[in-house]
Amino acid sequence: MFKNKTKKEKVILIVTISIILVLILIGVLTPIIFEGTLFDDIISNSIGKFFNVLKFIKGNYVNILETITIIVFMWILNQALKFLTKLMTRKGHRSETIGDLLISIIRYSSVIIGIFLVLSAWGVETPTLLASAGILGLAISFGAQSLIEDVLSGLFIIFESQFKIGDVIQVGDFRGTVIEIGIRTTKFEDVNGDVKTINNSDIRSTINTSSHLSPVICDISISYSEDLKKVEKIINDSLNNIRKEISDIKEGPYYRGVQSLADSSVVIRIYAKTEESKKYQVTRDLNRAMKILFDDNNINIPFPQLVIHQASNDKKE
Repeated sequence: MFKNKTKKEKVILIVTISIILVLILIGVLTPIIFEGTLFDDIISNSIGKFFNVLKFIKGNYVNILETITIIVFMWILNQALKFLTKLMTRKGHRSETIGDLLISIIRYSSVIIGIFLVLSAWGVETPTLLASAGILGLAISFGAQSLIEDVLSGLFIIFESQFKIGDVIQVGDFRGTVIEIGIRTTKFEDVNGDVKTINNSDIRSTINTSSHLSPVICDISISYSEDLKKVEKIINDSLNNIRKEISDIKEGPYYRGVQSLADSSVVIRIYAKTEESKKYQVTRDLNRAMKILFDDNNINIPFPQLVIHQASNDKKE
């Protein structure tokens, strides 16, 4: 952040910090060096009121210790609850999604409770503050309808099992893996590693491609001159070996027959199923396996051919 500032901003920042440090030193050292002098009285009644750190610590060390104790205790309690929540949730399941939501609630709750305990330690009347916060919260709620909508939408996403962490979801034109479901927002990561954060209330008409196994299709061409029955037998005899080579295939592969009769080839289809997150790699592996199979059995994979007829320009004499 400091590197991104301009030279002028850096100078202003350094001067401001220097002035504050000098004022603090004056407020701290004056009662020690010039104790009982007129200068001490002047500093104590002006700068010393704000920058006499030692005097402040001496007069409020009990409150300071209590504040530190509260902060440490709330941090330990927060970490313990987060650890127990993660311990009781299973990775890649609905419970992990609920666990992340609980961790988010614990984080915000511990901060709010900690603030009220610290204020109480410094003599602030927290019941009055709570009543005021309730009235203020009611007033704010009328202007924070979108926030409430996000929170409610997030709860419905969790408890209706619309999707969970690890699922591949398509929201509008964006397709990505769910990496975090929070109280207000949900984060997705696409195949390029870009992370998109979407408000829960904006997540509508989603397509959960991880709810079932995804299809893997390999369309490969053979020449019209090839013996189709022979090619089919070679493929069917090799499917079990291909399944063993590509361990990520969950169902299949199966030979589905002739997909189309193209201009210069017969297109046949191999079909399998795998997990959505592994679909593209399994497709590449299946294409590779079929190419090697055809090469080993001298099955010709044709390429588009263009026949050109050249008109004769010869003139009869």
